[in-house]
Amino acid sequence: MSSSRLETIIRDNLNRLPAEPFIWWQKTWWSRGAFLELIEECEERLKTSNFKRGQRLALLTPNSPILLATAVAVWRLGGAVVLIDPRSGYTPLIRQLRHADVFAVLTSRGCDELVPLISEDGIPCSAISLDSLEDNIPGRPCDEEDPDTAVIFYTSGITGEPNAVPLTHANLLACIESCVNHIDMLDEDDVILNALPNSNAFGFVCGALLPLVKAVRQVILPSFMPVEASMDAIRKAEVSIVMAVPTMVAMMVSAVMRGAVPPSKIKCVLSGADRLSCGLRRRAEQALQTHVIQGYGLTEASSVVALTPGLDKSKPESVGTIISCVEAQIRSDAGEILPAGSEGQLWVRGASVAASYYRSPELTEGRFDADGWFRTGDIGRFDEDGYLYLVGRMTEVIFVGGFKVYSREVERTLEEHPAVKEAAVIGVPRSISGEIVKAFVVLRNGDKVSSKELIDYCKQKLSYYKVPRIIEFISQMPRSAIGEIVKRKLSKD
Repeated sequence: MSSSRLETIIRDNLNRLPAEPFIWWQKTWWSRGAFLELIEECEERLKTSNFKRGQRLALLTPNSPILLATAVAVWRLGGAVVLIDPRSGYTPLIRQLRHADVFAVLTSRGCDELVPLISEDGIPCSAISLDSLEDNIPGRPCDEEDPDTAVIFYTSGITGEPNAVPLTHANLLACIESCVNHIDMLDEDDVILNALPNSNAFGFVCGALLPLVKAVRQVILPSFMPVEASMDAIRKAEVSIVMAVPTMVAMMVSAVMRGAVPPSKIKCVLSGADRLSCGLRRRAEQALQTHVIQGYGLTEASSVVALTPGLDKSKPESVGTIISCVEAQIRSDAGEILPAGSEGQLWVRGASVAASYYRSPELTEGRFDADGWFRTGDIGRFDEDGYLYLVGRMTEVIFVGGFKVYSREVERTLEEHPAVKEAAVIGVPRSISGEIVKAFVVLRNGDKVSSKELIDYCKQKLSYYKVPRIIEFISQMPRSAIGEIVKRKLSKD
């Protein structure tokens, strides 16, 4: 295998200074040598089980040493891992496993109920420990495909249906190198928090894979809940870089406000996967006494497209500048490239961007053009300094009487009201206007405000057709495993 592959770089890192602490798991530091032994154990089990080059192994486990060791072992044998959230639900889970045509499925002993359900469908499934692989793996024959593929993720994208994104070793390495160079703050004594679900590209690439490739320590948490336990691990393991989503950031702030001792070693919280409001960022920087920066990415681009280029170089509402391995354009609906300051569709291409969807030629044709550009589905603009601002999603464009309304603009306006904690905006069909704007609002604890007051507030700040006609108060937003608001679960009645 070449030096441009993940397992070669990781093996070389582990062979250097084998006694050095490398992975924090269950309140204990594992050495580089101990982790390498686990990888070799997994590789031997896979060999004995007749896993072959170009095949795929599905992992449905929480963040754990076994997830990472098995992934590296699969790469050493020339295969790919398929990372899926075990909480996906039976029907979509089986659909994804069939589509990926996997050799076998490994899940954790806490998800034993999945074993018979998956096995009955003809896909061998085993429940394993989170820190060892004690037995051989029952597998099945499956197609042998491109050995350059490292990981396959399933992402809903702009369609709402899971799309399979195959990322190569070269894609992932390009993203990691560009991110590290872009922010220019990673030191060899840093400790990175790996608490985001590794079934998500951001969690796996930035929380798990980046420290393996750059030979820095990581703290593996199978879940961020309860937050007090996670804060305790962050303190004891002296975490310096926290990979997070805004929900995690808010939880940490709340924990400090309730009396938890803020970790003293954190030099940066890097937030991604969902919007980070300016208010939450300010509160987090004050409570945690650190920098909080924002990024933006896509599974199809190996999780990162833009990132704040330094700890003190952020701009309000911007997700940062484009990393070096990616090109980006803002295009009109007709495909014309637009100048800085113009809002339009964001297209990207580059070394970290996937070449296609897995086994989905029609979907690939609809999202990738002949020159390798990928249509992200996001609406954005660049300022004169190259900072990217996201306006909304193409699927979140509401058409009111022929006018386009971007959900994010309305949400941002509502969230500027002092009583509003969060807002999510959708379009509701109407026979005359096409759609009207409906907002779901979560209020801050103890605050009260009426629908009429919020509508009047929006009237002062938005064009008339952008003002919500309906406001529904809810206690919390429906969220995905990584904290994104799942709008399809909000009522459209």
